[in-house]
Amino acid sequence: MIEVAKTPSSPWLDGLNPAQSEAVRTLDGPLLVLSGAGTGKTRVLTARLAELVASGTAKPWNILAVTFTNKAAREMKMRVTGLVGPMAEQVWLGTFHALAAKMLRRHADLVGLRSDFTILDTDDQIRLLKQLMEVEDIDPKRWPARMLGGVIQRWKDRGLPPEKVGLAEAGDIANGRVRSLYERYQMRLIALNAVDFGDLLLHMLSIFTAHADVLAEYQNRITHIMVDEYQDTNVAQYLWLRLLTGNRNNLCCVGDDDQSIYGWRGAEVGNILRFESDFNGAKTVRLEENYRSTGHILAAASKIIAHNETRLGKTLFTLAGDGEKLRVNGYWDGPDEARNIASQIETMMKNGVHLSQIAVLVRAGFQTREFEERFIAIGLPYRVVGVRFYERAEIRDAVAYLRLIAQPSDDLAFERIINTPKRGLGTASLQAVHIQARASDKPLLAAAIDLVQTEELRPAARNTLQSFVQDIKRWRDLASTLHQADLAKIVLDESGYTKIWQLDKSPDAEGRLENLTELMNAMQDFDSLQGFLEHIALVTDGDADPEHGEVTLMTLHAAKGLEFDVVFLPGWEEGIFPSQRTMDENGAVGLEEERRLAYVGITRARRNLFISFANSRRIHGQWQSSIPSRFVQELPDENITEDLAQGMGFGRVSAPRLGDDGSNGFAGYAVGGYGAGWRRMQARRAEPAEGSWEPANNKTEFCTGDRVFHQKFGMGNILTIDGDKLLIAFDKAGHKKVVSGFVSKP
Repeated sequence: MIEVAKTPSSPWLDGLNPAQSEAVRTLDGPLLVLSGAGTGKTRVLTARLAELVASGTAKPWNILAVTFTNKAAREMKMRVTGLVGPMAEQVWLGTFHALAAKMLRRHADLVGLRSDFTILDTDDQIRLLKQLMEVEDIDPKRWPARMLGGVIQRWKDRGLPPEKVGLAEAGDIANGRVRSLYERYQMRLIALNAVDFGDLLLHMLSIFTAHADVLAEYQNRITHIMVDEYQDTNVAQYLWLRLLTGNRNNLCCVGDDDQSIYGWRGAEVGNILRFESDFNGAKTVRLEENYRSTGHILAAASKIIAHNETRLGKTLFTLAGDGEKLRVNGYWDGPDEARNIASQIETMMKNGVHLSQIAVLVRAGFQTREFEERFIAIGLPYRVVGVRFYERAEIRDAVAYLRLIAQPSDDLAFERIINTPKRGLGTASLQAVHIQARASDKPLLAAAIDLVQTEELRPAARNTLQSFVQDIKRWRDLASTLHQADLAKIVLDESGYTKIWQLDKSPDAEGRLENLTELMNAMQDFDSLQGFLEHIALVTDGDADPEHGEVTLMTLHAAKGLEFDVVFLPGWEEGIFPSQRTMDENGAVGLEEERRLAYVGITRARRNLFISFANSRRIHGQWQSSIPSRFVQELPDENITEDLAQGMGFGRVSAPRLGDDGSNGFAGYAVGGYGAGWRRMQARRAEPAEGSWEPANNKTEFCTGDRVFHQKFGMGNILTIDGDKLLIAFDKAGHKKVVSGFVSKP
């Protein structure tokens, strides 16, 4: 090992703790920097890269530094340039895909490509697959192109070209024809002089394996390799790194096995767990001093993650003090949870906490809906990282069906759903509908009804269009007799929309189905379909509050790498978190990844952390009892304060036995073990929760000065009352005169 002593010209070494300094100064040989959350890994990476260059251990052009995002690459290059000057520009620095693409353009001819090849995006890939599926006679309804594209991508992530995919591996997917589809897909890409993202590494693996001279060139040129977020690498990335490392073994990998949460998209936590056995003489440096969170938060995170068996092990600590204990809160139901969290955030804001330093982190995307509704109701500024609930594609599709049922003249809704899911109506058929609509000055649906009575369309298209308009008529008739949530389920099922996501095996398909279920849950709270649609129309982005900022609402997966002063972790119930689907599909491995996700969530908090669960949730329109997550049971008593539904007593005593294989193990468990408060909650489940929102047309009498809520204008105070007309000073919208039936007490 070469260790470089600190000199006055090495400012990047100033202020490093002993473990960080050891990682930065260990410049040769295989090195694993096991970096816990908030332990300064970015600084270590930057300082080590600067030290490699400044010490003369490696020339900039001999260093390969791999990041997982372009943003991280830009940030590292900027920092290193600031430390060692323009020499840093010559470092091979970028993402796996960017670096592999750079290499592939130099050697494209070795795999039958030209150097000016095109990199296809996802839409182009799916379109190409659909064309090839026709040749293979694969039913796109039974085997959606997006699903088969996901299967092929997972093979590429594992470094498997078509010839290495065995018959057993392919199984009966697409009736046994997916391997043949993969072969045709790759041949077609070559013919088009194109690649997809998976090909960038796959082709380079093929080149390195088949052309020893090319591999030797890179092994001689690249003397030192550094990799960030090593726990998130897949098999193809691992093989690429192993080949480039060669016999030098100058590979430094920085990562945290406890934050490996992307197994569902191909990440292989075994890559980091096997580092010491994969690379002879490997050294491991543990970064455990945390600069982000308080002692109680770190102790709770360490206690939970210690339940995982497949980990290298480390314990975070801080010199900043214990801080406040974590608060564990139990609530009656989901809406009660959202109301209370929103209320706590309002109180914090009044006490000077900036909203930009507050985050609500959920396990699944569908959970954002109740919080979005509540934040809008009280005028609390927020932002969703990702897509807001009612702006998600599957929600817009479903709502478009409901809009057309409620209002047949809604041409925008008609255009969105006429071929969603695909009905085989081509461009010519749709143009005919538009021509008919213009000629008769009618809405598109009315024009379609007229058109199917003529011979303008081919028989197949006419029959398809006639079936569609008959469906709309039938659903409109049902709307007068069914609750809108029941109607929505029938519409989504009979239209085939639900089925396309049930058949889709892509990673996000299950989340889309959950979102559709949550949409039906949201409809339960409204008296009519029209009322619900009006509500959605008013749920629009509010302006950010420059003084107080916005609360961040996001999933736990999206939160990795971020930090906030205050973090709320709601929905810690069995089946939601840990996810029952993940445990059913992956057993103990899935459970351990869920626990790592809990660890990530806890370590996002700097100062205050709130964990909560509810006694009941509305699932598929039905209220169902819930029990606290096993992760709640694993929280250390000495680091938490329990505030369980205002002292109602359903705490963590007599915890259920949980299966080691990921099963819930609740057979025969007595709910009464949670105390008398739990039983009282069971008895009162059907009753409205205290403080719950009542419909605006209730008999509540208003008085001057009352605090009220209006669906469009938000929160305000009543100034004057004239019969059923109220003059209200709204917080955001100013003075408005409204009818009393359109406001409610929060």
